[in-house]
Amino acid sequence: MRILHSYKIYRPDVEGGIPEVISQLIGLNGSGDHSAILTARKRGWGRRFDIGGAGVEAVGSFGELLSMPIAPQFPFVLRRKASDFDVLALHAPFPLNDLGIALGVPDDVAVVVHWHAEIIGRRAIVKLLAPIIRHTLARADRIVVSDQSIIDRSEFLAPHVAKCSSIPYGIKPEEWAGLDADQAQRAAALRSRYPRMIVSMGRLVPYKGYPVLLRALQDIDAHLILIGDGSERQALVQLAGELGVADRVTFTGLLPRGDMKVHLHAARVFVLPSVTTAEAFGIVQIEAMAAGLPIVNTTLPTAVPKIARNELEGLSVAPNDSRALAQAVNRLLDDPEHAVRLGRAGAERVDGEYSQSAFLRRVSSIYSSALGERRDRPPAGAQ
Repeated sequence: MRILHSYKIYRPDVEGGIPEVISQLIGLNGSGDHSAILTARKRGWGRRFDIGGAGVEAVGSFGELLSMPIAPQFPFVLRRKASDFDVLALHAPFPLNDLGIALGVPDDVAVVVHWHAEIIGRRAIVKLLAPIIRHTLARADRIVVSDQSIIDRSEFLAPHVAKCSSIPYGIKPEEWAGLDADQAQRAAALRSRYPRMIVSMGRLVPYKGYPVLLRALQDIDAHLILIGDGSERQALVQLAGELGVADRVTFTGLLPRGDMKVHLHAARVFVLPSVTTAEAFGIVQIEAMAAGLPIVNTTLPTAVPKIARNELEGLSVAPNDSRALAQAVNRLLDDPEHAVRLGRAGAERVDGEYSQSAFLRRVSSIYSSALGERRDRPPAGAQ
C-alpha cells in the first residue's frame, strides 16, 4: 500500500504525541508498504526532505493562528497528492485536511481518519468548521481513536460509530527501560544533583496545564525538569519567576530521545498535569512508565487516568487543582517504597497493554480492510 499521512505539524519543526504516532506508523513500511508525510511549516517556505524512511513535504506557512498553520496552499497540495496514494491517513484535528477532502479525492483512494482529539473551547470556530468536518467523516472508510471515551463524548463521531475502531497507542518498552553506560552515568549525576527531581514532557501549550504544575511547585520540595517547547514557554518562564520557583525549574527545550530517557531515569516522579480533553491519551505517560516512574496525572474524561491508574500505577487528581497536585507529588516523594511499587507496576502494564507491535498490526489491518472495501465498491453511478 502507498499511504500518505497528513497533519499540521511534524518533525523537525515540532515534537509531540501525534508526530510520534505518525513516526511509528511509518514503521509499517517494513511490511512492504510505502509511507509519505504531508505537513506544514511552523513558518517559512515549503520544503521536501526524508526523515525516518519517509519522504516529507512541508507546505510553506506564514506562521500560526490559534495553533493552526497559515498555509493556504495545503488543501490544494493534499488534493494533488491524493491520486498518488492508496490510503490517505488524515490526522485530526486539522481543518486544512478537511478542506482538502472537500476539494475532492479520487473514489478509489481509501480515507482513514485518525481522530486524536477534537477542537476544544472555540465554539464559534467549531460551528463554522462543522460542515467540512462532517463531510470528511462521511467520506472516511474508517475512523481510528485511541480510546472508547473519545467516541462516547463526540457528537461528530456519533453518526459513524460503525466505522470507528479504538486502538491504544504503543511504544517499544525496551527502548525506554534501559540505558547504556554513558546514559546511566549521566542519570546518576542528575539524580545526585537533584535527589528530589520530578519531570514532565510535552509541548508547552495551554491544555498541558503547566501553570498548574508551577503553582503546585510552591508547595513541593523538589526540582522540576520541564522538557519541551511551544508557544507558552516565555509565559511559563515569567510565571515561574512571579511564583518564586524559577530556581527550582529547568526548561530544557526539545531534547533528543536519549536525553529524555536520561531525565526519566534520573527522576522520582513523572507529572502529566493536563487540564482539558485535548489531552486524549498522553503517550508520554507510557514512555515514563516503561522507564519505571510512578505517574501523577489528572482525572480527565479521556484515556489519561486509565493508562496510569489511581493507586495502581500512579495517582490521579482533579484537573486545575494545584493543591491536590502538590499533595500527590509530595506523597510519592516522601514514600519512596510506594513510588517504586507503582513504578514497577507501570512498567509491567506497558509490557502487557501498550506494545508498539500490537498498535501497528491493528492499524495496518484497518488500512488494508479500508482499501479492500473501497476498491471492491462499484464505480459511482453504476447499477
